[in-house]
Amino acid sequence: MADRVPAYRRIATDLAEKIRDGVYRPGDALPAQRELSASYGVTLMTLRQALQELRDQGLIVQQAGRGTYVTPAHAAYRVDTLRSFVEDLREQGHEVTTVVLSLENGVLERLRLLDGQPAIHQTSRIAVPLAPTVDFRVVSLYSALAEAGAVIARASERIVPGLLPEDVAGFLDRPAGSPVFVSERTTVGLDESILVEDRAIILGDLMEIRAERAATRLSLQWGSSVDLG
Repeated sequence: MADRVPAYRRIATDLAEKIRDGVYRPGDALPAQRELSASYGVTLMTLRQALQELRDQGLIVQQAGRGTYVTPAHAAYRVDTLRSFVEDLREQGHEVTTVVLSLENGVLERLRLLDGQPAIHQTSRIAVPLAPTVDFRVVSLYSALAEAGAVIARASERIVPGLLPEDVAGFLDRPAGSPVFVSERTTVGLDESILVEDRAIILGDLMEIRAERAATRLSLQWGSSVDLG
């Protein structure tokens, strides 16, 4: 007689099928653990074993104090080009919304929402005088620089893991101390003068870095977890 399948594995299999069938879509929150354990008629310990199985399969992510979510679909953001976050992500089919938090004394603070979800907090220190009528909700910073006559020669970017600072946590709707990526990009002109210094705080539970290697080039990409529907 075949061994009896453990309860936690049957639950994990059922939840995995629901995720793959679209009952729970990428980025969706699963029901609370107590609700799930009651619906399957098992203890919390058994339910948590099932969730561990799903985590090991990469199907779910758990956020302290927030709950359990289906692992979101990933979208790539290339960091080997001089294009903006918005240009790359929109090219992949994402709806990107920019909220201007402040613009004062050459410092532009923005919040990027991907498909309605806060994902990136970006602060840009701009050395070039820009037209006062620029609407950064719809115009990229690089486009505004070009309109101001600035010629971009190159940009260097440094990306490190970090923890979400308290003063940004509210904007990104995550607890302070959550894992993040910190991107620091310096954009320079033809005369090697600094045009922009960018600092972007990117949610670590929604993003990944990808690399594509070819014989003649290395292409690095961000991956941002957003449900494309």
